[in-house]
Amino acid sequence: MVRTRFALLVTLLIGLFFGAAMPVLAQDGGGGLTLSTSYPSMVVGIGETVTLNMDVHSSTAQTVNLSVSNLPKDWTAEFRGGGRVIGSVFVSGNTSSKVELRVTTPATVKAGTYTFTVVARGRGETSEFPVEFTVKEKAPARLTFETDFPTIRGGSDATFNFSVTLKNEGDDDLSVSLLADAPKELSVTFKASGKDITNLPTDIKAGSSQKIDIAATPLTSLAVGNYPLTITAQSDTVTATLDLTAEVVGQPQLSLTTPDGRLSGDAYINRSNQIKLVLRNSGNAPAAGVRLSASAPSGWTVTLNPETVVEVPANNEVEVTADIKPADNAISGDYVVTFRAQPNQSASKSADFRITVKTSTLWGAVGIGLIAVAVAIVGMAVTRFGRR
Repeated sequence: MVRTRFALLVTLLIGLFFGAAMPVLAQDGGGGLTLSTSYPSMVVGIGETVTLNMDVHSSTAQTVNLSVSNLPKDWTAEFRGGGRVIGSVFVSGNTSSKVELRVTTPATVKAGTYTFTVVARGRGETSEFPVEFTVKEKAPARLTFETDFPTIRGGSDATFNFSVTLKNEGDDDLSVSLLADAPKELSVTFKASGKDITNLPTDIKAGSSQKIDIAATPLTSLAVGNYPLTITAQSDTVTATLDLTAEVVGQPQLSLTTPDGRLSGDAYINRSNQIKLVLRNSGNAPAAGVRLSASAPSGWTVTLNPETVVEVPANNEVEVTADIKPADNAISGDYVVTFRAQPNQSASKSADFRITVKTSTLWGAVGIGLIAVAVAIVGMAVTRFGRR
């Protein structure tokens, strides 16, 4: 009997103990309080302020107090929400609330790895989240330019297009403006992602680069020679420069015309008809190895003399003879003959000439003679038979 009573007593005490403990266990673990951040380990610089975006989740609605433990000496940390410094956050049931944790490393900190713990405390439950910072000395701010083609060649009226890359080789993002020191004959514009710019549309992130297109457009026809320009990228702390060159090379400017400028002429059937052409070079470089050709109506024959011009000097001209023979069955009217001039390593030039086909004057005289003979015969007949 005594043993039975003792057993009942022990059972009652155990029941009372666990019965009292059950609400505590539910309070500690049943609430489902968790704390996390997407980047628990990162590399930071000496004296840098880092912002961690923290998620506080709870399966029950409650107010959660926030703190940091084991923070290294002389480091500072503060929680922020709604634009203010906070010490706690209210979490609705089965939802998450977001807060910011700003940690600043002191200017005297030594390079190395440091850990601390972010703590969230709710009603009878606690969640801890370890964070690791690896502190290293920052790379100094530095901008550099790169390009594969610092010199671009073109004609006296050509636009010189350069493609460059601007690199941020430091550990800080930089806001950069662009400047150009160019000759007065050139207008310089910058483009990034197809848009005209003077300031880059966004900061250049640390360790990243930005492609920039530079166009140097002549304001007037340029003489042959080199035109240097200097491009500068400037931030608050550092600058980078790049020397570019627009090299104007001589180019021929050919045209086909006639001595009097008229692009028309007459031609007769069954006869060679000569037209004088002028191959004129108004450019600032000789046109070498100019090949001449012609396109004419079917059955026509066009002979050019010479067919190849060795050279047309700059600001000079060469005369060419075109011998045109219309087709035997051509009728009177207007036709088009196209002449072409193709220099070495330059674009071809062409000109359309209107050729008017006329009947030969010999056949006209014969016709007039036949008409006169016919009239004479009729007159003689009238005279002779009219007397009867």
